[in-house]
Amino acid sequence: SSHFGSLRLQGRSITSPLFHPFHFEMGYAGYAPGNKVADALTPLQQALRSLPLDKALETLELLEKITRNVVRNPGEEKFRSIKLTNAKIAEAVTDAPAMVDVLQEMGWVKEDEVLVLPPSVRLAHEVHVVGLIDTKDHYKKEIENEKRNQSRTAKMSDENKDQLKRAELDRKEKDAEGPITQGSVAKKLGDGPNIMRAGDVGIGKSSGGGCC
Repeated sequence: SSHFGSLRLQGRSITSPLFHPFHFEMGYAGYAPGNKVADALTPLQQALRSLPLDKALETLELLEKITRNVVRNPGEEKFRSIKLTNAKIAEAVTDAPAMVDVLQEMGWVKEDEVLVLPPSVRLAHEVHVVGLIDTKDHYKKEIENEKRNQSRTAKMSDENKDQLKRAELDRKEKDAEGPITQGSVAKKLGDGPNIMRAGDVGIGKSSGGGCC
């Protein structure tokens, strides 16, 4: 069997790397049908992974709610329209502007301050909802990794602080030991000009011929 897609045109079978089955099968908005293409993210997946880490799970919860409403009620117009002026939506978009990119990659169309999902676009649970759940799992792992990195950084910072503290204590101990060590060494005084001898003040000298 060949990895290349096979296309039959006018009774002839054409096999070419350009004719990959993914190019001809009808897929859901934003996702390639069939198996995921290895080492390649769709524009939708790229948009999903560009959400800010600290707001990702919250944003994905809102996206999942919007998507589930459409999947459960595909003919309900109220679920196929999102007002960007809605307080909750506006706050979410402010916190994570990439949310609009995600919705547009899913097939939503921006018309002024409203996002509309055209009737021709279908959203499916096994594709879009599951895709959002998978993305939440991705961010949960990223958040755990970030926590581990922060913990490791904090630990290294504490170790550096301890090392600096020990170095400071060592320095103080050396400073304290310095004068004591020097003072404990006996020094021979010389006979320099500033040295006063006992004889200079009359000690040990007799003024007369004898002592008594």
